[in-house]
Amino acid sequence: MEQQDYTQLPSNLPEPEDDGAARHLPGRAMPAISLPATDGRHVSLADPGPGRTVLYVYPMIGQPGVPLPEGWDEIPGARGCTPESCGFRDLHAELLAAGAARVLGLSSQSTGRQAEAVSRLQLPFAILSDEELALIPALGLPTFVADGMTLYRRLTMIVADGVIEHAFYPVFPPDKHAGEVLGWLQANPAATAASR
Repeated sequence: MEQQDYTQLPSNLPEPEDDGAARHLPGRAMPAISLPATDGRHVSLADPGPGRTVLYVYPMIGQPGVPLPEGWDEIPGARGCTPESCGFRDLHAELLAAGAARVLGLSSQSTGRQAEAVSRLQLPFAILSDEELALIPALGLPTFVADGMTLYRRLTMIVADGVIEHAFYPVFPPDKHAGEVLGWLQANPAATAASR
């Protein structure tokens, strides 16, 4: 079987439609759930630290030598976790300069699988593991099923003071999404930025 390059997106990926599954998120308080991170910490979603948090949620990062679920490229919004993560890596300094205090990724993959991706892709931020899918009942995050696995749909939340300020959903194309988040941060400076 031919080795796939997960950093590149096929040109014919189906675009996800906005089914309204994230409209309830802006204004919602983040749940008091603590999740393990690839840097060894446990991060409280309700209080990850002062300032704005960019929390991007994705289905699963492909691993070299491990086949993706059957029909992965045909599922709208499934493919693209590696280029999306690389985008946040490449624009990390700009995102912080634009007012994000931190960038965090989140998926239902194990911390071990995520740590491999952080190391391989040289990500300068931590990834949180929600293997128990705690954010489905706690926050109503949208999901899909592939190969019998329930996975999160791709979305990004801007969180400040424990409250979701903005939600990006659906996210497409994923390789351009970090730039979209950067543009939003630049156009919407934090209200408290002047008082810091």
